[in-house]
Amino acid sequence: MSSPRVRRQVRVLGRLAVVPDDHLPAAARRAIAYLAVKGPVAQRSLMSMELWPTVLDERARANLRRAIWQTPPGWLTATSWEVTLEADVDLAEARQVADLALDCRPLDASQIDLLTRDLLPGWYEEWLEDERDTFHLARLQGLEAVCRTATGLRQFGLATRAGLAAVTAEPLRQSAVLALVRAHLEEGNSYEALRRVEHYRDLLRTELGVDPAPEVVGLVADVAHPSSTG
Repeated sequence: MSSPRVRRQVRVLGRLAVVPDDHLPAAARRAIAYLAVKGPVAQRSLMSMELWPTVLDERARANLRRAIWQTPPGWLTATSWEVTLEADVDLAEARQVADLALDCRPLDASQIDLLTRDLLPGWYEEWLEDERDTFHLARLQGLEAVCRTATGLRQFGLATRAGLAAVTAEPLRQSAVLALVRAHLEEGNSYEALRRVEHYRDLLRTELGVDPAPEVVGLVADVAHPSSTG
């Protein structure tokens, strides 16, 4: 009886992982990473030029041929014109999740987790820069949307999980702080809401020399200065 076939997967969020063949030559790993981010289909000429921008075109094309040859069978489909990645990619799923979040669809914890990691941090490749910035913004907007939607549904565990992930990724981002503070307040955690605003105020003053917008401070005005009754 044959063993079950392992589905090929490429993970580029947080770090590069190639399942089940994670121990591949560097050139093969870079080619797979490129296709996971830019593909799944790419023109050979553009792919070789972007992966090896500092060498002559002929050498870059030879490097790509070597990378394809070093990749185990089944991962890539290559023609004289283009290369196709044959695998599931976590980035593609994360992009879909971000779109669902912006459409105010409820998400579960595993979907939220896909939006908590950036694209190949620590990689310094020119072809990756715009893709990384684009996904970073998409995941922040998605996390904020999840926080707001889950707050409205009174799913406060998911709301604060998403809000904290957004604030951790961009501590000075006002919209992320607003979403998280509102989630705390709706849950009845006035102390956590006030603590988050005070932390945000300290960061702004330290990093930018400014105070939070009135919209942020106003959320916890009653908590910070409760009215007295007589």
